[in-house]
Amino acid sequence: METYLRDAMTSLSRREIDSVALVHQSEIGFRSSNETYETGGQSLPVTRAAVWIRLLFTPISPTFPWLLNRLIKRHQPDILHIHMPNVSAFWALFLPSARRIPWVIQWQSDVLASEHSRGLRLFYTLYRPFERAMLKRAKAIITSSPPYLESSMPLRDFWGKCSVIPLGLDPSTLSDQPLPKASQPDSQESTTTLQVLAIGRLSYYKGFDYLIRAVAQLEGIQVHLIGKGDQETTLKALANDLCAGNKIIFHGQLPGNELALQFKRCDCVCLPSIERTEAFGLVLLEAMYFAKATLVSDVPGSGMGWVVDDGVTGLKIPPGNIAELTAALRFLRENRDKIAVFGRNGRDKFDQQFHIDQSTADIARLYSRVLDAT
Repeated sequence: METYLRDAMTSLSRREIDSVALVHQSEIGFRSSNETYETGGQSLPVTRAAVWIRLLFTPISPTFPWLLNRLIKRHQPDILHIHMPNVSAFWALFLPSARRIPWVIQWQSDVLASEHSRGLRLFYTLYRPFERAMLKRAKAIITSSPPYLESSMPLRDFWGKCSVIPLGLDPSTLSDQPLPKASQPDSQESTTTLQVLAIGRLSYYKGFDYLIRAVAQLEGIQVHLIGKGDQETTLKALANDLCAGNKIIFHGQLPGNELALQFKRCDCVCLPSIERTEAFGLVLLEAMYFAKATLVSDVPGSGMGWVVDDGVTGLKIPPGNIAELTAALRFLRENRDKIAVFGRNGRDKFDQQFHIDQSTADIARLYSRVLDAT
């Protein structure tokens, strides 16, 4: 979500709405930092709070409330825009400086008590009262798609405060990436091979194991998997066990210019996530910008199936269904003309609905309504 936050702050600044971001450090440590991002001719101040430890994927940052209080006193904001889920955001409930400001909550996803984690279910029991207190105090709540709003249990009692504002991307940050000087012919087979790009944290809910199992049954398909995570070793072992090691290329984490190159080279982008933890799928917008066909799991209540129009900008399949995923990949391999049509339609939809300026225009109007009602 850091990409969206950067693009949104840049776009808002063009509307003469200044913003300051308080986020967590990406690595464990005891040092917070202040940075200024220069992008799009704008200077974006960002404070990164030190993360001392992570528990159940949750950053624990004891310095967060002190930094939040200091930033509020220094910048005197008109609105506190809070992204959730975020345990550190709960400190706003206890800071007088934060309680005096109207809140807008951007609801990125529910905290799902997954069957894979008893600890997470216990954690949510403790988390839920604070989550509800945040929602109750908020003046407005933003969700990214109608399906997610309709299926979200925590938001059910607060629909009157909710507005759907889809995420967006700034095309200039994608198109301005300088491509690497050296190509990588060893990682790309002939043009007869369907090149599939899959991007994301290597976690169970991403469904990459289903993608590997599907590709193992097919010839003429190569997957380029971008990302790192706790499932990396397991996924590599699975690919080797299925004798699909030459069909699955693990690239790890890539810088922006190399990622842009992968988008340009691929035929389609696959997002096979299996849970609503994948609330939207920002990578789908990147694929649409690059005019690439998309193949996604149609997870009930997720925004993925809302972003992709089946048979128009890509294909949708039931989550966790290897047979359907295999059939969809085979269809794309054998129908390159459809891939081109899906890609063009996807780019049209990006231009019409998912440019960052459209997202921030809606946010700016929401800010005005909140301030007028205060």
